[in-house]
Amino acid sequence: MNNPPHFKGFKPIGLKEGSNPITINYEEYEAIRLSDFEFCGQFEAARRMEISRTTFARTYESARRKVAEAFFQGKPIVFEGGKVYFNTEWLFCKNCGCNFYHIEMEEEIKNCTLCGSEKIEKEK
Repeated sequence: MNNPPHFKGFKPIGLKEGSNPITINYEEYEAIRLSDFEFCGQFEAARRMEISRTTFARTYESARRKVAEAFFQGKPIVFEGGKVYFNTEWLFCKNCGCNFYHIEMEEEIKNCTLCGSEKIEKEK
């Protein structure tokens, strides 16, 4: 995976805050991206992710079940975790605790992408 999503997740509109979010890890995000956005077959997607086709199928199935649960129960979706490495500069917000990455290396980031706070620092 070249880069994680450039956003932290999704929230349903019109519901009260407080429902437990569904966590989709980065492998699951990548499986959905390759299969449903780039229209790769399972063999091609598995090859690009450098995993077996059966592992891809399990990852993809897990991701789709989580998306369905979030949609039908009105839960937010959060992207995080998993066994991936990104070649980007990560930042941390001292205000809200959000970890995010620097997608445009040429541009300086001055605010948290989630809460807008200026209290950010490079991840160690």
